[in-house]
Amino acid sequence: MPCKKKSTKKEEPWKAPEFCLPDSEGNTHCLKDYLKKGWVVLYFYPKANTSGCTKEAIGFTQLKDEFEKLGATIIGVSPDKPEKIKKFIEDHDLKILLLSDTEKEVLKEYGAWGKKKNYGREYEGVIRSTFIISPDGMVVKSWKNVKVKGHMEKVLETLKKLVEEYEG
Repeated sequence: MPCKKKSTKKEEPWKAPEFCLPDSEGNTHCLKDYLKKGWVVLYFYPKANTSGCTKEAIGFTQLKDEFEKLGATIIGVSPDKPEKIKKFIEDHDLKILLLSDTEKEVLKEYGAWGKKKNYGREYEGVIRSTFIISPDGMVVKSWKNVKVKGHMEKVLETLKKLVEEYEG
């Protein structure tokens, strides 16, 4: 009989870890400030200016107005330095908030940093993940090992349902 692997997935809802991180200009942004305004869609991406991360950031930028109509702020986080994020924003005319977590502390808090496998090689890296955080600071939906295609639309549809439930 095979052993059951212990799950590290937290049951939803769970308290979102607070954080303060710098943006591409070096200004500090804290989660609590955005929760005062409403919902937060927090996503973690591996590396600026790579194909999947670019598609994801452009996709969220294109849907930004739709998210804002639902009272949500989109925040992307990577271990990239602020200067690299600035170039990423400029290269692709991104309109979403992107933050730098060079110490990988926030990535680890959210379980978005860990072991990955690629072509049989195991290494530590960013696990592409997205979290919807309610205005009361609870993670109410999460996705791990995200496949970019169609993901941003799926997040938007899920948020619509959550906002309806929350307000109802």
